[in-house]
Amino acid sequence: MLKKIFILLRIARRLAKSDAVEIVSRIHQPPLIIKILLNVFAFSFSKQKDPFNNKSDEDKLCESIQGMGTTFIKLGQFLATRPDIIGEEVSKKLEKLQDRLPPFTMSEAKNILKESLGLDNYNSILNLSDPVAAASIAQVHKAQINENGTVKDVAIKILRPEIKKVFNEEIDALMLLAYIIQSTVTKTRRLKLVEVVFLLKEITNHEMDLRFEAAAANEFAENTKNDSGFFVPKIYWNYTSEKVLTLDWVDGVSIRERDLINEKNIDTKNIASNIIQHFLRHAVRDGFFHADMHQGNLFINESGQIVPIDFGIMGRIDKLNRRYLAEILFGFIQRDYKKVAEVHLVAGLVPNNVNVDELAQALRSIGEPIFGQSVKDISGGRLLKQLFDITEKFDMPTQPQLLLLQKTMVVVEGVARKLNPETNIWETSRPVLEKWLRETKDPINNFTETLKDSAEVLKKLPELPQMMEKANQALTFLASGQIPQNTNSYSAMKNKELEMKSFRNQSIIGLLLLVFIGFMVF
Repeated sequence: MLKKIFILLRIARRLAKSDAVEIVSRIHQPPLIIKILLNVFAFSFSKQKDPFNNKSDEDKLCESIQGMGTTFIKLGQFLATRPDIIGEEVSKKLEKLQDRLPPFTMSEAKNILKESLGLDNYNSILNLSDPVAAASIAQVHKAQINENGTVKDVAIKILRPEIKKVFNEEIDALMLLAYIIQSTVTKTRRLKLVEVVFLLKEITNHEMDLRFEAAAANEFAENTKNDSGFFVPKIYWNYTSEKVLTLDWVDGVSIRERDLINEKNIDTKNIASNIIQHFLRHAVRDGFFHADMHQGNLFINESGQIVPIDFGIMGRIDKLNRRYLAEILFGFIQRDYKKVAEVHLVAGLVPNNVNVDELAQALRSIGEPIFGQSVKDISGGRLLKQLFDITEKFDMPTQPQLLLLQKTMVVVEGVARKLNPETNIWETSRPVLEKWLRETKDPINNFTETLKDSAEVLKKLPELPQMMEKANQALTFLASGQIPQNTNSYSAMKNKELEMKSFRNQSIIGLLLLVFIGFMVF
């Protein structure tokens, strides 16, 4: 516990000397005691120049967090998906947080490959390049492997040395800080800060086991193998371990390189529509979607297919919520606001005592303006946000499992609009939603779904590797935004809380003893 306090003091010093607290304070005022403590920790005899001169608050906040290392980068990325905790404004600022750090050395990378894959597999890796990308948790190299007599170009993702140990030490210290704040500042208890930090720890620890990312990519590939124009790189399991992930190298053009896309005569209008339709198809049909579909994670390969990369953040929606979501979105397309209001009530998104007609009228105030605007001004992502804002007025509780979807939808729409400013997300969405709703009402299809569900149950028999179950659990945590009470993780979190409570009580007793001894001696 003393080590945690030392780490916490080091983190406090790092945090106090950054611009992060000052920028956040402009939006949310922290308690006076926190401000005093941070001013004490920020004290320095040397006068340092402000490295962020002439930069916006967004850039200052993001660069400050990046400078504080992996734990804060991951915390910032996680909180960007939780505006219910930190507010919409701070959440938007954190969305621009870039996960980039200097690479570690080639000798360290080769040592990890040898230890993780074994000497035989390591020796069969050809032409290992210098790092082509480096983030807070891992870095990527290009290489070649011999797969059944065929030489294949692959991307090899390697975990940073000691990253798991450093992250867990720092996150445990932050959990202690969260517990202290939650115990002393009454207003923060509703935010469940300890649970938030513990949830980040669980998700990131799964992310630091690259077999989980491999499992997510593998499931995503299975779901989308028949989707025309969409391709998920193949995972090479013989070259994948806890610290190493190997998958197909993507030869293609990044979505962000629009000039190069135009040079290759790729139809950007078609690509923009396909990105939206694929995302919706994965969300409502499969309930499993890529939740980090920004420009840097999307490529167009030589066959004109959309190729996603980086499967560390994926989203899940259960079957019932998928149905409700499709009905709500399709109701807006049809301008049937009464139907949208009724679905909200049936789904339990608003209390039963809410007047349906009043809710329908409020929803109409959101939906109608989009039909009077030019196509390029209609924003589905903005409408979804307004929908959540309106229903909040009707005591709609926060739906964490939909927050990740909302964030991703806004990002996907933004990517599509950069490719084609005239993209209309509603007209593009209509065929996907119509098809899915029609199929779910088809009795033959329902029977097929029942068989498929039975197959899923069989897949979860004891002989299936536990790794797949843990990967699914991590994704469920991220999608739901909370830790279910019947899990081992929930028990572990409660044990952590007991440990911190015990430490607090011991500290108080120790302090009282010191005071008592002081009186006796002096």
